[in-house]
Amino acid sequence: MEATLQFLGTGGSMGVPVIGCECPVCTSSVPQDKRLRTSALLTVNNRRILIDCGPDFRTQALRYKIDTLDGLILTHSHNDHVGGVDDLKVYCVRTKKAMPCLVSVETECELERRYHYLFRPNDVYQGMTTQFALTTLEDARGTVEFLGLKVRYFSYLQLGMMVNGLRFGKLAYVTDIKDYDESIFEDLKGVDTLVLSALRFSTSPMHLTIDEAVDFAKKVNAKHTWFVHCAHELEYNKVNAYLPENMRLAYDGLTIQCPVEMFHE
Repeated sequence: MEATLQFLGTGGSMGVPVIGCECPVCTSSVPQDKRLRTSALLTVNNRRILIDCGPDFRTQALRYKIDTLDGLILTHSHNDHVGGVDDLKVYCVRTKKAMPCLVSVETECELERRYHYLFRPNDVYQGMTTQFALTTLEDARGTVEFLGLKVRYFSYLQLGMMVNGLRFGKLAYVTDIKDYDESIFEDLKGVDTLVLSALRFSTSPMHLTIDEAVDFAKKVNAKHTWFVHCAHELEYNKVNAYLPENMRLAYDGLTIQCPVEMFHE
């Protein structure tokens, strides 16, 4: 099944431009140097699935005309990935249905703590007992059906935070990764399109550097790799000139096509 993936945001946790910064990237006139917080929209079989919902989601939804949404997948519960969850209530109010949501146990617990009011009966939701219809991933890795889509997931830790990498057939989405077990390359074997976070050139305790991400991508050996979660140290044109031909920085609004697997194909 052919799907499209649209990058709604490709920036790090502070976005680009960074508030108060006058560096060359933050003051750049190149559109690709403007980055909202990292998020993506997967469209398959006429269904729209949001991957992560950071604090820029309302802006992203208006910019890219996301007037309907069928499901949500959260990779983990850091604020730049869940800070816009409250803005999803408009879809629930409009459809009078709870939003299908795929999360880990750890992310579910954090959602219920931060957004407790979305998990109990409320007149706003017109009879719904919760805003979310949760599918909870209890294992470190596995395969699950979500809205008819076959989702393979695998986990790794980011400074103690459990993060889920995702695979949809030949497409893999791996963000906020730094430390990982070599077994991850078995999970990624055969991937054609890799989306991978790469923060900057200098070392980070939480993210791969550009060079570390290039080495990771070479091990995966995907046909195309797109880097996301990019900080304001990365100038779009200069970094792309540095990268191997099959690896590029993604940018806000970029849409790519990729085959995915449906559960009953």
